[in-house]
Amino acid sequence: MRTLLIIGFVWPEPNSSAAGGRMMQLISLFQQQGFSIVFSSPAQDSDFMIDLAQYSVLKRSINLNCSSFDVFIKELNPTIVLFDRFMMEEQFGWRVAENCPAAMRILDTEDLHCLRLARQNAFKEKREFQISDLLVEEVAKREVASILRCDLSLMISEFEMELLQNIFKIDSRLLYYLPLLLHTDQISDLEKSPSFEDRKDFLFIGNFLHVPNFNAVQYLKETIWPLLKKQFPEAILNIYGAYPSQKVLQLNNVKEGFLIKGRADDAMQVVKNSRVVLAPLRFGAGIKGKLLEAMQCGTPSVTTSIGAESMHANLSWNGFIEDNPVVFAEKAIVLYQDEKLWLQAQKNGIKIMEHRYLKPLFEGDFKERIGELLLNLEQHRLNNFMGELLQHHTLRSTKYMSKWIEEKNR
Repeated sequence: MRTLLIIGFVWPEPNSSAAGGRMMQLISLFQQQGFSIVFSSPAQDSDFMIDLAQYSVLKRSINLNCSSFDVFIKELNPTIVLFDRFMMEEQFGWRVAENCPAAMRILDTEDLHCLRLARQNAFKEKREFQISDLLVEEVAKREVASILRCDLSLMISEFEMELLQNIFKIDSRLLYYLPLLLHTDQISDLEKSPSFEDRKDFLFIGNFLHVPNFNAVQYLKETIWPLLKKQFPEAILNIYGAYPSQKVLQLNNVKEGFLIKGRADDAMQVVKNSRVVLAPLRFGAGIKGKLLEAMQCGTPSVTTSIGAESMHANLSWNGFIEDNPVVFAEKAIVLYQDEKLWLQAQKNGIKIMEHRYLKPLFEGDFKERIGELLLNLEQHRLNNFMGELLQHHTLRSTKYMSKWIEEKNR
């Protein structure tokens, strides 16, 4: 039986973040192709990690900078190794290449980290983000090198694929578009969904370990919510998210209707019971799981151009996309109060999901791409000379740094 080894940055927590849900989708796709799955990670176990055994996935803890991994991977001899984010490829990619050179190496980027960080730095410096910022972003050098060293990188954003090809001149054959995926039965049946009248309150939801989410909540607190509350005094905003810090919790203000609720026991139910999702993201990358989840729940949203980036193509958004905070607040109130507009926004969300995220749209082509690469891996690598060059040099520098750390730790 063919084996897929996943090297995870963390253990999957699908109820805490879109990244955890994405990983479980990848596991399902490879299991459908007949792969047995081993999920490994150097991360500590968490209280909210999924029980992988329930999904017929073998769990294995691994150590950073330790030759025990070499023994482990040689014995496993996987057909494919999937790195969860470029940091895992940096740590373990050279060991995979050295011990299992015939194994296909796939990188799941999650989002383009260098894009998110370059935008974040521009925001901190109070200036407009420029595409040229990517060329001086230190993480870009590491991330692009990782993409080049791998046989295939999975991308969830078409915008980011274009950046890699146009700015960094990455060969399109090294990239594969695979967004967050939905089963047909995951798209809300509007007739069974809570009605406009049965829903109440605004909602923000997002993992607070993710800096763009905390920044969005600060933006709501300091700028948008006072504007909205002035025009709509009875408005309530419920803020949910995993791993809220003390900085997040202290933003709670009952008098202002700004309520920090922490982790949701059932995120989908919380979204379904809300009338409008607010997501004023000022920097970030990838596509936003919270906004796709809102569509699933039949809940319209108001977000920014960063929030909606690469999510809807030329289809109408399920609500409004606004970057001006005054207009953002106004549109949020209109969407909350106008049932006809709200129902149309809900339908727009269904259309986006049906045309952009249904699993049947992607699973067949993905299987073909993996099969084709496995059959032609040697030629594929010959065509990727820059990747082979980086593999040659970085394998050595990373290898000896890791061995030095291993010796130092003894």
